[in-house]
Amino acid sequence: MTLFGKRSQYSTVRVRKRDMPDGLWVKCPGCSDILYRQELDEALGVCRKCGHHFPLGRAERIAQLAEAGAFEEWDAGLRSMDPLGFTGTASYTSKLESHARRCGYPDAIACGRARIGPHAVGLGVMDFRFLGASMGSVVGEKVARLIERSTAERMPVVMCCASGGARMYEGMFSLMQMAKTSGAVARHGDAGLPYLTVLTDPTTAGVMASFASLGDVILAEPGALIGFAGPRVIRETTQQELPQGFQRSEFLLEHGLIDCVVPRSRLKATLVELLTCLVPDNPARAGAAPAAG
Repeated sequence: MTLFGKRSQYSTVRVRKRDMPDGLWVKCPGCSDILYRQELDEALGVCRKCGHHFPLGRAERIAQLAEAGAFEEWDAGLRSMDPLGFTGTASYTSKLESHARRCGYPDAIACGRARIGPHAVGLGVMDFRFLGASMGSVVGEKVARLIERSTAERMPVVMCCASGGARMYEGMFSLMQMAKTSGAVARHGDAGLPYLTVLTDPTTAGVMASFASLGDVILAEPGALIGFAGPRVIRETTQQELPQGFQRSEFLLEHGLIDCVVPRSRLKATLVELLTCLVPDNPARAGAAPAAG
C-alpha cells in the first residue's frame, strides 16, 4: 500500500491521506520517520529508530512504573479556583473546564500510593497535556500533601516531573507553591526518607526551581529539556551564544546538575535498584504495615 498518496515499491494501490484513520501514524520529531502508533505504544513511547522519547500522559506513566492495580490516588477531588478572576482571550475557568474535558481529569498531576517492584512509595506524576503541567495552587497542594503523607507513613517519594512552570492565571498564589513544596521536601529529608525525582521533557521554570531539583537522586529521560528560563530568553539576556544542547539532560549530566540519564525502558528497574539501596528495611514495603509516625 502507499502512505499519504506516495507510490510504494510494494504495491501500485494509491491511498489518499484523508482515507487514513486519525492517530494511526505519528511522525517522529527526532528522525522524521513515520511510526505506527501501536508499535510506538508497545515501545513505551520511544522511537525505535532514533530513541526519541515522546511525552507520556499520567495514565501511561503510572502503568509503566507502578505494579498493575497498585496505584491508589489521593486527593483526586481537588479543583482549581479562579482567585484573581483572570480574563484574557478566554477566562481561566473556561480553560480549566476545556482541559478537564479533553484530558479526563481535573488538573495537571496525579498523586497517591503505589508499588514499584516490592517497594511502597508515594508517587506523583505530572501530565504536560493539562495546561502545560503548570503549577497552580492545586498542583502545589497535591505535591505537598503527597510528600507530607508519605513522611507520616514512612514511605519514599518518587516524583515524575514535566512542566512549563508556575501557572500565570493564579499569579502570586502559584509562586507560593514553590516554597510550600520545597518545605515539604525538606521535612521529608529530615525524617531520613528518600525523595527521587524523574525529569522528563520539558521540566522548566518554577517546578524546576523547587521540588523537581531537590531530589536525593535526580534522574532524567534522554533528550529532556531541563532548565529555568528558555534558551531564547537566556540568549537575549546574556547577549551570548549558548552551547549546543546546553539545557538537555545529557549536557546537565556532564556538568553535574543531575545524577543519571535513564532510557524509559530502564527507568522502572533503575528506580527499584535505587529504592532497594536507599530503603532496604523500609517498613512500608508491600505487605507490611506502615510504622507509626
